[in-house]
Amino acid sequence: MIYLFLAHGFEETEAIVPIDLLRRAGKDVRTVTISHNSKVSGSHGILVTADKRLGDISLDDMEMIILPGGMPGTLNLNFSDPLECVIDYAIKNNKYIGAICAAPSVLGNKGLLEGKKVTCYPGFEDRLRGAEVVNESVVVDGKLITARGAGVATEFGLALVEALCGKEKRDEIAKSICFE
Repeated sequence: MIYLFLAHGFEETEAIVPIDLLRRAGKDVRTVTISHNSKVSGSHGILVTADKRLGDISLDDMEMIILPGGMPGTLNLNFSDPLECVIDYAIKNNKYIGAICAAPSVLGNKGLLEGKKVTCYPGFEDRLRGAEVVNESVVVDGKLITARGAGVATEFGLALVEALCGKEKRDEIAKSICFE
């Protein structure tokens, strides 16, 4: 199971594109609201109904978590204690973590990027404590996949597909959407 976490003010493109690409690859992706309301408004006013609430997910079958950026979505993710527990579980159990735009700062603020090679939205580099920050669109460092922002959401989503399904499936999905 892949869980993509939604907080009020999330960046819509950074959430929807990875969901779409992973589902095209046959992966089971569920959107999870960090609030009590299943309806979550994106940073551009697009309303999304989450599949689950944070308190209703099972970590036993989790293979990846995804944190979209956006403002104030990233700030809201950053201040969610229950989400912090999920992140800690993912780290402890060597699960994949995808974070795009400002969302890598959620991991950096918690001191989880020590010695990791990462990227983020310009201006958030100082929040990536201990990381080696690089100016690349998408960066894969072990089970951590980070990306710069909405403009590379497709590339980010394809990197997530490759991590879970292999390069052949990634290339198949890229071709099917005319991504070069």
